[in-house]
Order: sequence, then structure tokens, then C-alpha cells
Amino acid sequence: MEWFPGLDSWSALALISLSFVTSLITATFSLGGGSLLIAVMTLILPPIVVVPVHGCVQFGSNAGRALVLREHIQWYFILWVTLGAVLGSIVGGQFAHLLPGKWLAGAIGLFVLVTTWLPQPKMIARSRAVQFVGGAVVSALGMVVGAAGPLVAAFVRGIPDRRQLVATHAMLNSAQHAFKVAVFVAMGFAFRQYIWLILLMIAAGFVGTSVGSRMLMRVPENVFRVGFRLLLTLVALELIRRASG
Repeated sequence: MEWFPGLDSWSALALISLSFVTSLITATFSLGGGSLLIAVMTLILPPIVVVPVHGCVQFGSNAGRALVLREHIQWYFILWVTLGAVLGSIVGGQFAHLLPGKWLAGAIGLFVLVTTWLPQPKMIARSRAVQFVGGAVVSALGMVVGAAGPLVAAFVRGIPDRRQLVATHAMLNSAQHAFKVAVFVAMGFAFRQYIWLILLMIAAGFVGTSVGSRMLMRVPENVFRVGFRLLLTLVALELIRRASG
């Protein structure tokens, strides 16, 4: 069995290393790592493979983060957003395979640009209806473009405690990605071909989460966020260039 289908060893090592870095980033700054990961994955893997494989890796990464920070999860956010995510994943799954590869790469690039630069709403959505509908919409979009973490963050961004914000965001993302993977399994995606890449990326991500969780309350954000946004922008523009070429 080929360990990394369609990838040379250096590309596989780069993705595994990137999983460590992006998990460290997300554990430290709450979000952004998933968007960077899917953008770079789209440069290396076939676009049609990226969303399901990214979903598996992000489930492992977010579940590890939620486990490490479990004492800080704010559970009153979880139930209704998660119920909406079930519906959204099923609906979005009907469209996930319809976009041609080039269009999918372009859609991911545009999504990364929008979620990187447009202001995100700051709210604590206590309304069950808002949580349910928001969970459905975010999960439907996530089935197509993969990294919907910045949209999930809209539900928790108003939480004042940084550890509670990161922990709750991780738990919401874990549920969203779990449903996404289940839908792709039902659609017949051959996860087994990529199992070693997925497992190694999850393991590297857990190490990154452990390191990032220790840095959570120590690292200043301003300079980092400017550089990080610029990096995301360059990767997103490259995806759009490839899609339009």
C-alpha cells in the first residue's frame, strides 16, 4: 500500500509539519490555523480530496484542543449549534462534489480572503434559534470550502476569557468536522487511501495544540496577526490565480 498517494515524501512531511504549526497557531490565537492549512493543502493535493482530508485532520486537531482545555468549555453554546450542524452537513454534502477542481480551489481562496480581512461579528448568541440556524449555515458552507472556523468563531468571539473562547470554539469545530467526515463517508470517499497522512497530521496537530495551549496567555497578538493575515492572503491569491489560469 502506498503511504501517501499522489505525494512525494517531502510534500507529505511538509503537510505533517504544517499541521503542527497550524494547531499551535489556533491553540494560541483561537483561529486561523485551519484556514492556512486548507489553503496550503489545496496547493499540494487535488482540490476534490482537500475538504474531506482536511475535515478529518481538523476533527482530530480540534478534539485534542477541546480535550486539553476541557475545563474551560462553555457548554451552553454547544447543543443547538451542533444540532444545526447536522442539518447543514447533510445539505452541504449534496453540493460538495459538484464544483470542478479549479472552481473549488478558487472558492477556497476567496473564502480564505473574506474570512481573513472582513470584520467578524462579535456576539454571544444565546438565542437557540440563532444558534441552530447559524450552525446549519456554517456547516453547509464548511462542506464546500472546508475551513469554516472563522464563521464558527462568530458565536463565541464575545467570550471575554481567552481560554474559554479557545476551548468552546474547539468543541464546536470538533462537532462540525465530525459530521462533515460522516457525510463524506456516507458519500463513499476513500479515506483509507489517506489514512497514514491523516493520522500523522492529527498526531502532529496534537503536539502543536499542547505547545500552543501553554503559550495561550503569554503571546502578544498585534504583530503576529498582521504577518499571519499577509501570509494567508498570499496563499489565497495563489489559489485564485491557479483557478483563473
